[in-house]
Amino acid sequence: MDTTERLLRTLTLLAARPWWSGPELAERLEVTERTVRRDMTRLRAAGYPVEAVSGPHGGYRLGAGARLPPLVLDDDEAVAVALSLRTAAGHGAPGIESAALSALTKLDQVLPTGLRARVSAIGSVTVGLSDRPVPAAETDTLVTVAVACERSERVRFTYVAGSGEETSRLVEPFRLVHTDRRWYLVAYDPSRTDWRTFRIDRISELRETHQRFQRHDPPDAAALVASGIAFSGWDVIARVRIEAPIEAVAPYVTPIDGSLVADTETATILSIGGDDEWIARFLVRLPFVVEVLEPDSVRVAICTLARELLERHGNRERPTRRPTHGRRGAPVEG
Repeated sequence: MDTTERLLRTLTLLAARPWWSGPELAERLEVTERTVRRDMTRLRAAGYPVEAVSGPHGGYRLGAGARLPPLVLDDDEAVAVALSLRTAAGHGAPGIESAALSALTKLDQVLPTGLRARVSAIGSVTVGLSDRPVPAAETDTLVTVAVACERSERVRFTYVAGSGEETSRLVEPFRLVHTDRRWYLVAYDPSRTDWRTFRIDRISELRETHQRFQRHDPPDAAALVASGIAFSGWDVIARVRIEAPIEAVAPYVTPIDGSLVADTETATILSIGGDDEWIARFLVRLPFVVEVLEPDSVRVAICTLARELLERHGNRERPTRRPTHGRRGAPVEG
């Protein structure tokens, strides 16, 4: 282990625990305690706030520095930081976007070549359906899938469907799509001769095949995932007429809630999936006049919800309004 590698390893150890003794560090790094002391001097000179405590219970720890020292990230941490920065650069608040892009550029400049390629692959094939923080996922899975997407190489994995059925799949990956809760793989499945979406957290035993493929006509990956979330797996698909133009309704209905189609210049048709009660509660929150076109079960659910609200809030006596007197003492009609 050369000096640079040893210093980086020392920083990783110091960051992992609040305190290390000299002998412990020497044993973990396979060096002498004298070398440990010299390395601590080198780290302080480089700007790292390493604190030393002398005596029989002495040791080393990282303190709060007056300036930000260089960061030491392992591969998974670097990928996670890059993903978060890409999201902030594309969807962050004003002022944050430019700072995130600047930080991402600096990170890219210092990443090792192999790791830079992996981070770049994820960035080039990822589509976000949410501007919220990127959800957690197995980094190795994301990287393997992203590289396969970029290189147009098939991958094989075991997949567990929502029903619990477990199948072996060989697919042609296209894009990674994330919401604020989950990651999805959009891929062409030759055995089904169609495009499919797969939840990343339900994928296991992922294997590279290094088999190249000719890309089929690619779909709108974001729309495919959004449609799957909004409609797949639901027994109830409601059609609702909303008395408002589509541009007014759009901010209240995300692609993963349902789909919107302009009916007239002043009305919009919403298609939305879910159970009757959930759809009813979603509709009553909209600040528009709505008419359920189908099914009848959703109309019944709205009526039931309305009765519950009336029973809970409608039978309370209203406080008697007292007349308010004007400046001249005459009552003012309320």
